[in-house]
Amino acid sequence: MEQEATYRGTVYPWQCDHVGHMNIMWYVGKFDEANWNLFARLGLTPSYLRSSGRGMAAVQQNIAYRRELLAGDIVEIRSHLLELGDKSIRFRHDMTNAETGEIAASCEITGVHMDRGLRKSVPFVDAIRQAPRGILPNRPRPEP
Repeated sequence: MEQEATYRGTVYPWQCDHVGHMNIMWYVGKFDEANWNLFARLGLTPSYLRSSGRGMAAVQQNIAYRRELLAGDIVEIRSHLLELGDKSIRFRHDMTNAETGEIAASCEITGVHMDRGLRKSVPFVDAIRQAPRGILPNRPRPEP
């Protein structure tokens, strides 16, 4: 299912390394910005996280680098929700060169919903668990 972009930006010269392409730290940074846009669409907004004392913690991240990005390239990331569990979420970002349409990198992340005070995982509230029903791949979801 095609999703709206969760990040759009440009590769700046100062983001490039000695080889001339965007350094890996910037791929991670751009994927992180896409995380927060995806989370907001699910109801995990900054306001919700602050008022509820909740947070999100990445517990696994796998990145595949496919094509280099150079200074001046326009970048777009589209995010795909793969799974929403009671306390965890798994999703994939596809970073493309917006001019060529080629996938430059993809990143799969597993995150955990946590209580910031207790520093332990906690279940998502029902409103968040219900939000992605229309955007998860067509697989039966168990009822709560």
